[in-house]
Amino acid sequence: MNLIFFGPPGAGKGTQASLLAESGDYNHISTGELFRQSISQDTELGREAKAYLDKGELVPDEITIGLVRNLLIDMAGKSWILDGFPRTIPQAEALDRLMEDLNIRSPRAVFFEVPKSVLIKRLTGRRGCPSCGALYNVYFSPPKVEGLCDRCGSALSQRKDDSEDVIGARLREYDKKTAPLKDYFETKNRIILVNADGPKDVVREELGKALDS
Repeated sequence: MNLIFFGPPGAGKGTQASLLAESGDYNHISTGELFRQSISQDTELGREAKAYLDKGELVPDEITIGLVRNLLIDMAGKSWILDGFPRTIPQAEALDRLMEDLNIRSPRAVFFEVPKSVLIKRLTGRRGCPSCGALYNVYFSPPKVEGLCDRCGSALSQRKDDSEDVIGARLREYDKKTAPLKDYFETKNRIILVNADGPKDVVREELGKALDS
């Protein structure tokens, strides 16, 4: 079975995709990693994608779907998880056409449900240690001493894009462009709903039950 993971920022899609990939049952396809790999290999599509990324612009759908096409051809016969694509209904429609063209069964879409208040705490509460790379969350997994790393004692920092203003803008963009995918996949009877409001191990268990059913 092939899967699409989608949901709002902070829902834990990438974490759960990585956990499933570690089990050996699935290959995790992150579109961000797909861009980086194609650029490092200096492919034609990679060069085209880099030209947009270097200008801070979104990579056009036709380039992204071309990269996905090439990868799925290379992965023929393997199960995979798409993480980060599609993000819009036109992208989902393009992916469905690609699946038909490649004679691959259309993937099921796993939607990670999390209350918005929890998402905001997950994202705005993130703190990182610039010295050793340790990660914390001031709401869910705070350091023993406020503002200081448990491992090395360095001062913790917050990413600029984890500010409440930036997070609010990201969630509004998600509501506008990506949230409608839930209805799209529901009408096609291809959606799996997962309660992702909890620790990653609990969510992993919920995901496993949903996939088994």
